[in-house]
Amino acid sequence: MSTTLEAAVGRSTRRPSPLWLVLIATALPMFMATLDNLVMTNALPVLHAEFGASVEELQWFMNAYTLAFASTILMAVALGDRFGRRTVFVIGIVVFTLSSVLAALATDPGQLIAARAAQGFGAAAVMPLSLTLLAGSVPLARRPLAIGIWGGVAGLGVATGPLIGGAVIEGWAWQAIFWINVPIGVISVALALVALPNSFGARLRADVIGLVLSGLGLLGVVYGIVRGNDAGWSSFEVLGSLIVGGVLLLAFIAWEARSSAPLLPLRLFRDRSFTVANLAGFGFSFGAFGSIFILIQFLQVVQGSTPLEAALQTSPWTLAPMVVAPLAGLFAARVGTRALIVAGLLLLSGALFWLSQLLDADIEYSAYVVPFIVAGIGMGLVFAPSSTAVLATMVPDDHAKASGTNSMLREVGVALGIAVSTAVFTGAGGALTPIDYAVGAQPAVIVGAAVLLVSGLVAMLLPVGRAVAVNSARSSTTAPPTGRTQSEPEPEPELVH
Repeated sequence: MSTTLEAAVGRSTRRPSPLWLVLIATALPMFMATLDNLVMTNALPVLHAEFGASVEELQWFMNAYTLAFASTILMAVALGDRFGRRTVFVIGIVVFTLSSVLAALATDPGQLIAARAAQGFGAAAVMPLSLTLLAGSVPLARRPLAIGIWGGVAGLGVATGPLIGGAVIEGWAWQAIFWINVPIGVISVALALVALPNSFGARLRADVIGLVLSGLGLLGVVYGIVRGNDAGWSSFEVLGSLIVGGVLLLAFIAWEARSSAPLLPLRLFRDRSFTVANLAGFGFSFGAFGSIFILIQFLQVVQGSTPLEAALQTSPWTLAPMVVAPLAGLFAARVGTRALIVAGLLLLSGALFWLSQLLDADIEYSAYVVPFIVAGIGMGLVFAPSSTAVLATMVPDDHAKASGTNSMLREVGVALGIAVSTAVFTGAGGALTPIDYAVGAQPAVIVGAAVLLVSGLVAMLLPVGRAVAVNSARSSTTAPPTGRTQSEPEPEPELVH
């Protein structure tokens, strides 16, 4: 087991910490970062009233975080490989915690958007390195269970985000949703330093050009979508943003193909499991989180629920992944990840189509309970198996890049999902009034459901099977991880589909 761990964690030779301590040390800061993906959703109507924020500004409260995250996550992974994954992981926690303080102290929309972007930069170092540190700190045989628990904690962040947001807003003030990150951040730093090895990867030069091209490209595309309905889709501002953003993203791909130290190694996409799992993960984030953004405000704006009431009403959806995700991670090695991911995406799609037909002020809440539960089961089936599928056939040195790519694409999915859902919402005549909100909400949720349906069909392309050994020929042509020589044993077989 020690040989496997050394191969996975690179230079570190420290004695492995107990599994429970590793799980807490990696999952707690990840929980904090996941929490802030949804913790603001219940606060949006409150911020609209307090700041006089527009629908566009409400989007940026969410998308400033996800765009900053997505545009810097691969650079954070590269820095972790070079300077130590635990080192960069801890720095990310500190940045996230300090920017949470700035968000709590914000007095206008611009300050809050800037603080949310800073949070995203911190989360970019936390999320992918969390999974990488976990994968490198537990025996391979126990990795699916560990990732399943890790996925369950991610589900807990999704579940408690609206609940915590609703409770603190109603019992205290919206600023408290950021203050709660401070004690979690302090504890997380201490745990990481005690429980996790400071593993290293290949020390390659920083791909600054790739970072700039991808960051500006994503910003241009999302900005164009956000501004489309207000400025006009044929306006110079919108068309220019979409075209420039698209060109920059194409330039990013071209640059990565020729770079000697790419931010995003395109060779990873030669692996079918990795490619399909990422496409499905992108669609999952796009459809699910774009719809959540619309639905949780529907309960407040149309149904007249308080922030806490709206959080409790959606809890059948958001709490289900806490139970389902660990079980899915446990059974992934037995039934295969493909079956679980496909089933989860199709269940979630069906639930959203169902919910889209119930978006009316006169429909009782009880009608929403069953589709909320179905949506939660579907979400839980996707979380852990998709993470397992991404890493299934990756050699240890590629774990950080693979995990970072997966997290980046998921966050891009969140940003685009919110932007497109809101564009459909406003384009259909939606507004933040009880009558007009229901008009725009239905087509927006249908779009999310359709994307999830397509993602479920794409996930059927995942390889079939339950376990294979890492291809020895491929391993032999890959530079050995730092700290492992060519004469040392190869890593144990990886679990796949």
